Amino acid sequence: MKDGAANAIVASARPASAVSPSRGRRALLIAIGAGLLAMSVEASAEEPAAAATVSAPIRAFYDALLDVMKRAKALGIKGRYDALAPVVDATFDLPAMTRIAVGPRWTSLPKDVQSALVDAFSRMTIATYASRFDGYSGERFEVDPSVESRGSGSIVHTRIVQPKGDPVALDYLMRKSADRWKAVDVYLTGTISELATRRSEFNSILDSGGPQALLQSLRQQTERMLQGAPGG
Repeated sequence: MKDGAANAIVASARPASAVSPSRGRRALLIAIGAGLLAMSVEASAEEPAAAATVSAPIRAFYDALLDVMKRAKALGIKGRYDALAPVVDATFDLPAMTRIAVGPRWTSLPKDVQSALVDAFSRMTIATYASRFDGYSGERFEVDPSVESRGSGSIVHTRIVQPKGDPVALDYLMRKSADRWKAVDVYLTGTISELATRRSEFNSILDSGGPQALLQSLRQQTERMLQGAPGG
């Protein structure tokens, strides 16, 4: 897998056009901005049964990633896309993430444009995972059995352990969507928010070209990755 699982998982849901290919996933790890979502200072531990329910989507997500990584070459890019599509959709609240990334101007967009953005963002997210998780080198994903309650959400703490290098901490902000928990943000080392950078990137494109420019950017990145070109 390119440059290790830790870099890939943080970078996977971000628009690849925002990062120079020469910098790779290592640059994506350090480029993510400060936290976007307001979170309560006070945190408390969930009861074991409740914690297991909250963290279940992340465990399933990691299981699917490992399976795809181990079969990556046989599956190919499109096979990995098809295998990861349902689990990415089940793990992340992609409509909410799109809305948050676009920011306040979301409410002024026509419904059909909102729907198109959610679809394009979702496809780009899946394609990026499929592009980056292209092999297995002994990586291991660990999920902390305890879960923190913070504000209206919960934090699932995880680590990516690689054969070489230090483990990398990744925390998932989970919010209840309908009757199940889904991730709406990922924090590197517990503090660096993926959504914060995504919002900055989206707003830059929206400021210069409007929603159609953002749609075009997301679709072009998806197409390029599905054709086998590096995503960043």
